[in-house]
Amino acid sequence: MVPSNIQSIFERTRGAKKILVVDLGFLGDSIHLIPALVAIKQNYPGAVLDVLSAPVGAEVLKLCPEVDAPRVFPLSEKSPAWWRHWSVIRSLRREKYDLTFNFSGADRTLFLSFLSGARWRVGQEGARKHFWSSILVPDLLPRIDSGLPVFRQKCEFLRRCGLSVVEEKFSLKVGGDARQWAIEKLPGPALHLSLSASTFMKEWPLERWIEFAGLVRAVHPQLQLVTTSSLKPREIERAEKFCDQTGALRFSGLSIQNLAALLSRCQAHVGADSGVLHLASALGRPTVAIFRQYSGLREWLPEGAGNAAVIAPCSCCNQGRFETCEKAGVARCLESISAVGVVEALAKVLKLRRGSTFSQPFPHAERE
Repeated sequence: MVPSNIQSIFERTRGAKKILVVDLGFLGDSIHLIPALVAIKQNYPGAVLDVLSAPVGAEVLKLCPEVDAPRVFPLSEKSPAWWRHWSVIRSLRREKYDLTFNFSGADRTLFLSFLSGARWRVGQEGARKHFWSSILVPDLLPRIDSGLPVFRQKCEFLRRCGLSVVEEKFSLKVGGDARQWAIEKLPGPALHLSLSASTFMKEWPLERWIEFAGLVRAVHPQLQLVTTSSLKPREIERAEKFCDQTGALRFSGLSIQNLAALLSRCQAHVGADSGVLHLASALGRPTVAIFRQYSGLREWLPEGAGNAAVIAPCSCCNQGRFETCEKAGVARCLESISAVGVVEALAKVLKLRRGSTFSQPFPHAERE
């Protein structure tokens, strides 16, 4: 049950002039935040809306017109404790925010919400409950049950706070310079492939990717295959091996702006369980995701007829036992997914989206 003080939060805060959303997400998390940001701006049309995010999240949010200022909180795999970032905290306090929203309830974000100095602070409970959580964020909503896609969970949170959320919209705008750069790099039809993820346990084996590329090229030799990666040596090595075998174009270390522009030029995206998948889907590109089955998977699958997923059942993941895969250096469950199966999923997605999405149909969609 939602406490009555939470239900009245919008009525109490409708006069807020400066709003801060504290959400230290990376690429995929920040994409799923965007519909909630659109809704906040619609409910507080005269307010300044800033977001405190991780560096890559701030890059993503530069594409969202509703955000006035993406503010960066230094966060990495070896990030120091939150209290070492006093310069960031001081800069937040100087802004004199009226209201903060906190969607995660993580300890670090609760402290940052409190230290922002905002008069009204609203959030939802985190996975860990502390007696001091409601002191830091007085309007603390019970955690929303999982099962809904992450972006819908955030919008439901706002509804419970009394905001009107009619349309859950991904609002992204790619700059003109980035669009022109992408046109020069990809003048013709292209297919984007994302080979890597945060761990090899989420990656389709490289041999399967090479087989998939051969099947695609056999039917459509004019289609340009393009892959992107971060600057991590492991990802670059995978991409180089793939391109050497397939002749695909490779880009490493792109800005989010240029990555978004490149994805917008492609007829579709096929990729691993990573943030790039969510960016492609938010940009309206048809997607095929290659996933292993794990708890909470449905929260991260793109929705709609233009998106498909090839999912491998995995007893190891369900039991939390990964010794066999770790020893082999490959996710055995994902290895079981065939290249033919992924091509068939791509063909079906493009057939459904062909009429309204792209001018040149992908030939596999013509084979039925």
